[in-house]
Amino acid sequence: MDLAYIPSPSTGVIHLGPIPLRGYAFCIIIGVFVAVWLGNRRWIARGGKPGTVADIAVWAVPFGLVGGRLYHVITDYQLYFGEGRNWVDAFKIWEGGLGIWGAIALGAVGAWIGCRLRGIPLPAWADALAPGIALAQACGRWGNWFNQELYGRATDLPWAVEITAGPNRDAGTYHPTFLYESLWCIGVALLVIWADRRFTLGHGRAFALYVAAYCVGRGWIEYMRVDEAHHILGLRLNVWTSIVVFVLAVVYLVLSAKLRPGREAVVEPDRDAPGGKDGDKAAPAEADAGAAAADAQKPEPAESKAPVLTKDDPADAKAPVLTKDDPAKAEADAPEAGKR
Repeated sequence: MDLAYIPSPSTGVIHLGPIPLRGYAFCIIIGVFVAVWLGNRRWIARGGKPGTVADIAVWAVPFGLVGGRLYHVITDYQLYFGEGRNWVDAFKIWEGGLGIWGAIALGAVGAWIGCRLRGIPLPAWADALAPGIALAQACGRWGNWFNQELYGRATDLPWAVEITAGPNRDAGTYHPTFLYESLWCIGVALLVIWADRRFTLGHGRAFALYVAAYCVGRGWIEYMRVDEAHHILGLRLNVWTSIVVFVLAVVYLVLSAKLRPGREAVVEPDRDAPGGKDGDKAAPAEADAGAAAADAQKPEPAESKAPVLTKDDPADAKAPVLTKDDPAKAEADAPEAGKR
């Protein structure tokens, strides 16, 4: 008799009238909000502007969801295109089935598009978002608990998860691998935050650390799972993927530290400033100031060639300068000409 275990919900969906509220979807949504919130705080701390992380996430999240679903459907195609299967189920994302590898890969494409539009470097944005992504995964894994999926081998440990009988599963208590991965992701997030502060990671190295650390945990957790999966040389496909991605992340960490040490001085250009992305044709502020000073030193143009006389200038009073075009003086000199 089991003295203790983690019970599974009797259903993963609650209907609010005709609207289904699915626990799996809620976990994904909560994870996205957590990632954007934490990423925004880290981006501002690095010198970026508020709202930039959310603007780029508008591109990254949809791409990530599509990529995650594509990876799952491709690697587990027999669940949707095998004998007696309905291919339409491949589009039912709410029933579970998102591959993190595809989500990160295609999500990075969406993030790259968003970063290009904002004129900011993708590695800097990825560094700011890295621990938030890990926390988003920690939240999203609880969606598997609602769907009673991604559990490990049978066990009678006090923290075992109870699984009820259903399609492709037998009732019993199993290792809650979804919980193990959730806790591991929280640890990865804390590791990245600590290392980022301690070593001033930049140019994508915080993101690479997140990837490498996640792969370590995913490797041994994947080894515990008992759900159907493809095997290569006796190992599950996702174990091999973890190994390959881990090696790539570590290589990037080492090479990036040698080629581009330190952190980016500027992560987001000031688009509103003169000379920025929206003002490339505007003159710099220093040039404007110099032009204004030069204009102030220029002599004012003379209004006429005749000197300006004043009443207090005796020399000018005795010898006024007359011009030929002065009609008043011409009339005054006329009588003098007659006397001569």
